[in-house]
Amino acid sequence: MFFVILLFCNSSIAQQLVHNTRQVYLLEQNKERFINKPLKDLLKEIKPEIKTATVFNNETSSLFGFKFTTLAQQRKNKEAIVDRVTLLFFVKEYILWNWDERAKGAELNWTPNDAQKFADYIVTHIAVVAESED
Repeated sequence: MFFVILLFCNSSIAQQLVHNTRQVYLLEQNKERFINKPLKDLLKEIKPEIKTATVFNNETSSLFGFKFTTLAQQRKNKEAIVDRVTLLFFVKEYILWNWDERAKGAELNWTPNDAQKFADYIVTHIAVVAESED
């Protein structure tokens, strides 16, 4: 039984595309696997925890800007350079990010509830933006 569980765990981990922030570029390089698929399919491929999300909506597009650092880390600019990356996931749907319903000071926090709420949004484009050391 233990062997079966271990085998299942190893195969689940091996299936993830991104195991750390150095590998986020694999999402952009393999974007054809995720275009016109639900956001949940893409999020399953990312092991590092997404901590914050910024939402942009306009007449022609909507996108999530995901970061692996907390807002406090971003403000202090204390995170490692490798973690200063933003994943941009464009989606077909207008993103209903209810600022007033989110906890004060935690409006940008990405939660499991958010992942579930936006799980079926359809991905139309993927981009990775890295910050440089200045």
